Amino acid sequence: MTTLYLVAGARPNFMKIAPIVRAIQAHGGLEFRIIHTGQHYDREMNEVFFEELGIPEPDVFMAAGGGSHAQQTAKIMVAFEELCQAQRPDAVLVVGDVNSTLACSIVAKKLNIPVAHVEAGLRSGDMTMPEEINRLVTDSISDWFFVTEPSGVEHLLREGKAESAIHYVGHVMVDNVLFQAENLKNADTSSLETSVFKAAIQRYGVVTLHRPSNVDSAEMMARIGGALREIAAELPLIFPVHPRTRANLEKFGVDLGPNVTLLGPQAYMAFLNLWKDAVVVLTDSGGLQEETTALGVPCITIRENTERPVTVVEGSNVLAGTDPVRIVIEARKVLQGDGKQGRRPYLWDGKAAKRIVEILAAELQTLH
Repeated sequence: MTTLYLVAGARPNFMKIAPIVRAIQAHGGLEFRIIHTGQHYDREMNEVFFEELGIPEPDVFMAAGGGSHAQQTAKIMVAFEELCQAQRPDAVLVVGDVNSTLACSIVAKKLNIPVAHVEAGLRSGDMTMPEEINRLVTDSISDWFFVTEPSGVEHLLREGKAESAIHYVGHVMVDNVLFQAENLKNADTSSLETSVFKAAIQRYGVVTLHRPSNVDSAEMMARIGGALREIAAELPLIFPVHPRTRANLEKFGVDLGPNVTLLGPQAYMAFLNLWKDAVVVLTDSGGLQEETTALGVPCITIRENTERPVTVVEGSNVLAGTDPVRIVIEARKVLQGDGKQGRRPYLWDGKAAKRIVEILAAELQTLH
């Protein structure tokens, strides 16, 4: 039977892989192996994590670990090449834009193994973002492009990709968030740390910040921190803090004030339980822009650009930039009931993975 390697390196990758695994299991015509490159060590990614996603634990764990971008990419490439040479798959499927995506697509292509890229064609135009480099290189060598939004199709066509290789299928991240939100309805959430805060505060906003351009500069952290402090005077904010962000808040002496509650990083379900009922989400995360649009939660993106423009054009997302005045203005609009009313984009219906698997099964059949 045809075997697919499904590559994931960081926690968000598994959210994208999970619906594909479930769709392959339902399809029944393909074998798969989940390859965890170990790009991020994450103590939350235990048995329960995979149970929550409704998928088996990875078949292979490569333990690539940290290091610089070059070191990490090189370690993943060496380990993945050894794996593919020992047990050659019929195709490799990569998701998103992390270093594992880049590394494994390069290795596969050099071994003449076809590559499918899920979430292809996204572009921010910002070449200082490592993710932008990863997206461009992966798309330059992939064989099949599975696209989440119209801008992705436009970029790939402009870059000279064959129309027949581009498939606008919707979004597996949305498949996952709809699946998990449904599960959450029937789950006992009383033991979740986030439920305690929800019960105590009831009306609140949620913050996440992790992009180096936002959190590695004392001046930028002070600007954004000032905006958060001002918003929190009108709406309590809950901020699950990325470790690097927390270290920089302390290093730069940024005081967010008494109405911003700092939590540790949250497991997926605990975090979904928190933000799905928020009045507003303030973030610089790419995935959260999409997930908030999927569930209709107002989102203010603290970045100058986004590679996910459909969330702004159609969804509940506003691109506020990093000007504190603008961030506060956009937050106040939401608090006054004048926030953006978005809709879920075309094909963001929870069936993207099913489409991907059907297309891949047909394509792989023609190769044999």
